[in-house]
Amino acid sequence: MKRELIAPEGARYAQILGVGSYRPRRIVDNEEACRLIDSSDDWVRSRTGIVTRRWAGPDETLGVMAEQAALKAVAAAGLSTADITCVIAATFTHLKQTPAVAAEIAHRIDATGAAAFDVSAGCAGFVHGVVLAADSVRSRGGHVLVVGVERMTDLLNLRDRSTACIFGDGAGAVVIGPSARPGFGPAVWGADGSQADAIEQSVPWDALRNGAGEHTFPYLRQEGQRVFRWAAYEMADVAKRALEAAGISASDLDVFVPHQANVRIIDTIARRVGLPESTVVAKDIVTAGNTSGASVPLALDAVLSSGETRSGDLALLLGYGAGLCYAATVAVLP
Repeated sequence: MKRELIAPEGARYAQILGVGSYRPRRIVDNEEACRLIDSSDDWVRSRTGIVTRRWAGPDETLGVMAEQAALKAVAAAGLSTADITCVIAATFTHLKQTPAVAAEIAHRIDATGAAAFDVSAGCAGFVHGVVLAADSVRSRGGHVLVVGVERMTDLLNLRDRSTACIFGDGAGAVVIGPSARPGFGPAVWGADGSQADAIEQSVPWDALRNGAGEHTFPYLRQEGQRVFRWAAYEMADVAKRALEAAGISASDLDVFVPHQANVRIIDTIARRVGLPESTVVAKDIVTAGNTSGASVPLALDAVLSSGETRSGDLALLLGYGAGLCYAATVAVLP
C-alpha cells in the first residue's frame, strides 16, 4: 500500500502587508518624447492622457529599481528581508533569457534562500504575480515579495508613433503574507491568444541570428486601436466578474487600480462597470506613462500615498496586455 504524501500547510488567508515603489530620476515631457515622430503634446494628452513619463538612466537597471521598490515594501510591511520566502518578478524587459531577474532581486535584498522566479505576462504580469503569491501564502505560508519592474525604453523604437510617446520605466512592489481575515477575492484571469499579434516584438530573437534584413533589434510594436477596443470593453466585463466573484458590488468598491495604459481606457472601464464618483480611480499614467508590468503597483503606491485611501479599503486590481492576457482580483488595502 502506497503511503500518502504530507500536504503543505499554509495560512488560511493572505493579504497585502506593504507597498513600495521606485521612479527613475529623469522626467521626460511630451515634447521630448515626440521629437522623432509626427506628434505633439496636444495629441498625446488628448489621446492618452500622458503629460510626462520617467525614463531610466544607465545606472537604473531592473535590479536596482526593483531593489529600491522592494526594500520600501518590506519596510512598510514591518518586516525584514530575512522574512521574505519567495520573490516573484513581473517583467518582460529583462533582456537575459536566463537567469530570472527575481534571483538577482532576492540577492540584492539579502533574501537568502528565498525562491525566485519571473512572470512574463506583459502589462498583466504583476496581477498574475499577486494571485500566485496569495495562493503560495495560503498553501505554504511565509511572506512573498511581488515586484513589477520594467525598462520599457530598452524596447522602444523612438521613431514608432504607436509606442514612442507612451511608455515609461519604473518599479513597484508589494509584500503578501498571512492574514486572519480574507485579503483577496477570487482571481479572474485568462487570455485571448487569437489576438496575440496585437502587441508583440517586431521580430523574434532568432531573426537577428538568421539575418533579419532591415531589423536591427526586436522592438515592441502594437496595434493601438485594436488594443484600445479590446481593453475598453472586454476588461470592463472582467472587472465586473472580479467584483461578483469577491461578493461585492461596484458601490462597495473604494479604489480602482487598473493597468495604466490610457486615461480614456481607464475612464471607459470605470463607466461601464458603474463605479460611483466616490471610488478613487488611479491615474498614475498622467505623470508616469505606461510602465507595463510596473504600472499597477506604481499606481497603487501613488493612491496610498495620496491620502485618498484608508487601511481596509477594497481595491480592484486589474492588469491586461500582451497575449492578450488579463488578471483581476479585489484586494484589501494595508
